[in-house]
Amino acid sequence: MKSVASAPGKIILFGEHFVVYGIKAILCSIDKRITATSQFSDDKKIRIRSLLGESEMSIESLNLESVQHKFMKPFFYIAQKAIKENSMEHGIEISIESEIPAGVGLGSSSAACVAVTASVNGLFHKLPKEEVVKIAIQAERTIFEQNSGADSSVSTFGGLVSYDLKSGFQNISSRNDLSFVISNSTQVHDTQDVVRQVRNFKEENKELFNKLCNEEIEIINNAITSLEKNNLSNLGLLMLRNHDLLKQIGVSTEKIDFLVNEAKKTSYGAKITGAGGGGCIISLVDNSNMDNTFSNLKKISDCFIAKIDYDGLKYE
Repeated sequence: MKSVASAPGKIILFGEHFVVYGIKAILCSIDKRITATSQFSDDKKIRIRSLLGESEMSIESLNLESVQHKFMKPFFYIAQKAIKENSMEHGIEISIESEIPAGVGLGSSSAACVAVTASVNGLFHKLPKEEVVKIAIQAERTIFEQNSGADSSVSTFGGLVSYDLKSGFQNISSRNDLSFVISNSTQVHDTQDVVRQVRNFKEENKELFNKLCNEEIEIINNAITSLEKNNLSNLGLLMLRNHDLLKQIGVSTEKIDFLVNEAKKTSYGAKITGAGGGGCIISLVDNSNMDNTFSNLKKISDCFIAKIDYDGLKYE
């Protein structure tokens, strides 16, 4: 018996970093997925295979702190939890396939946690999305203790949402078929290091940071209106304004700025998505400028086209 589930990656349209300090962020899931396939095995081992590597551990001696590959820890947590709760004596094999580049701010780790949670538990019974997201967030916190759960939530439920620390998630009343060219700078970054840098910037520049927070609030309020009205021109300009704020807090790089400047020649607008310090930019396009933007960026970066995914988690 095999249990298969998939979950989408995500992009942040507005509000990265500022969301840590209470400002609203706007996220959406994208139509690039991670698929997890689980099946029982005859021995008492948990085996995990992915493009990033393979790992196995005995159920009887499994200790999460001894997992050698840090990125595998959430998946062992998910499998171990399911085995204990279902009093199972067999092992589980998990295979993970991805359409999403890893470690570039597109939510690949969260999507993997969602897909693996649904797939592993689907061997016993299919969990509702509300239960899947709770376990996926717990799994992610085996690596990132302060994880907000934003990425796992938008991956599970799909669509276009706003999020802030106080109110949590709210759907944005829009069914825009937004399209993006996503360009990978191929610059490696550590999210926790970048977050720490922003915290230091805030402490050293309190007055400026408060001013930037107020500007971000204005940008996001206008962005929600633009999304509801499907005003792509204004939305693109707001993305460029948001990128400028991210530059001011020090999370852009020379290469990212170069990509954004190239992208804005043909797209509605572009910006960093995610932590910055590397990773990806997103460029807002439609049928009128998609081909030109993609062709232009393809000359200087690895890139692909993505649309909003409204399905979220899917059992297959």
